[in-house]
Amino acid sequence: MPPASPSELRVLIVDDQSMIRAGFEALLDAQDGITVVGTAGDGAGITEVVRRTRPDVVLMDIRMPHVGGLDATRAVLAMPGTPPRIIMLTTFDADEYVFAALRAGASGFLLKDSTPEELVHAVRVVAAGESLLAPRVTRALIEDYVSRPEPAVRTSPRLADLTERELEVLRGVARGLANREIAAELVMAEQTVKSHVSRILAKLGARDRTQLVVTAYETGLVRPGA
Repeated sequence: MPPASPSELRVLIVDDQSMIRAGFEALLDAQDGITVVGTAGDGAGITEVVRRTRPDVVLMDIRMPHVGGLDATRAVLAMPGTPPRIIMLTTFDADEYVFAALRAGASGFLLKDSTPEELVHAVRVVAAGESLLAPRVTRALIEDYVSRPEPAVRTSPRLADLTERELEVLRGVARGLANREIAAELVMAEQTVKSHVSRILAKLGARDRTQLVVTAYETGLVRPGA
């Protein structure tokens, strides 16, 4: 693995299957502006690997022997400074670890049978500060919430800190709308929506839009099918 230039996205691949690691590495290294700076077979010693390779994005298998992806994600995101953004890799679109990983701070999920284009897109999107959920994973999230008792809205003190306008914007985010779509629906400038989202992230202590979606459903602000 040649050293990455300062302008390139640095990617670390953590997966217990050597074929997956090799395939992802070859694919990503062939892309302009992306360099794989390291690989690992499980989450053991993951913080040291991250310190040594300094990735911008970690592709993390959720199910691995010894130290799995969930514990490894928690360890990485607890590191001081600005940790890398993490994309969880899973074979199952209804993986029971989805919620725990999102709450731990993962920036999204990608199924291992995704296309090469989807993988490259995911790395670029997450590195740019956005969040990403594979459509089938999103459906699994909502189906799980359908089976849960409905919580009362605004039971969280953090949610109560939001203004009515910010709650409207959060509902749009939770429904999967882009900023421009929220702007059109609420009749405001797209830049204004972007500012609202930034304030919501700060007030809720969330890393990205994925965690905003989780919070909106958990508090009952948005309900499946609404």
